Amino acid sequence: MTTHTTLRAANVARQREWDKEGWIDAAYRGNELAGEVGEACNVIKKLERERHGIMGSRATVGELADELADVIICADLIAMQYGIDLDAAVARKFNATSEKVGLDTRFQPADR
Repeated sequence: MTTHTTLRAANVARQREWDKEGWIDAAYRGNELAGEVGEACNVIKKLERERHGIMGSRATVGELADELADVIICADLIAMQYGIDLDAAVARKFNATSEKVGLDTRFQPADR
């Protein structure tokens, strides 16, 4: 799996190309993330429709993988804008939830 650190480096480099003037702001990014989450949810709906034998359009797990990748990329772009270290944030939140609900599993991000 791609680490957040590797993704961040690629996002930084691509944003220099994509948004040369630095016009993309947090509001844009938030809407972008919402759109990508909506697209992922739509694929899930189609996969579940097929699983239940309901008529309608279909989707593939590959399409879901693409949409989930877009969600992660967008989330990192927002984190980048606010200077958030996603490796640390994910580990902290995962572990806090495990502790809160009494589970032993903890997340340790890969060494950077």
